[in-house]
Amino acid sequence: MTQYLLSVHGPAERDEFGNYGSEEAMEAAFAATGAFNDKLQADGYWVFGGGLEPASTATVVDGQGDAPVFTDGPYLETKELIGGFWVIEAPDLDVALRLAAEGSRACAGKVEVRPFQGMG
Repeated sequence: MTQYLLSVHGPAERDEFGNYGSEEAMEAAFAATGAFNDKLQADGYWVFGGGLEPASTATVVDGQGDAPVFTDGPYLETKELIGGFWVIEAPDLDVALRLAAEGSRACAGKVEVRPFQGMG
């Protein structure tokens, strides 16, 4: 089986409801995502997953020099960011894409699918 990263992309700027439009829509997306997570686990696809704090909480570490350099904030200036992700194991890309479509529907966001190197 191949491992895939399913990364959820969304706008960098969030409102108080994470850009879901309302508290009810946000809660519905969280519940649907929780149910999707449970399904991934029950069906044996789950490796790991999680939501991320806003990019403003990031720290970039550059350890290429004599001493590491730490910079607050995201590495890239962008209008969209990764808000969460899943790592799954699937028998092929078609299954990974089907699962990504289910995850996209559940979390109400676009999902990018990428295989890990040397896994397929």
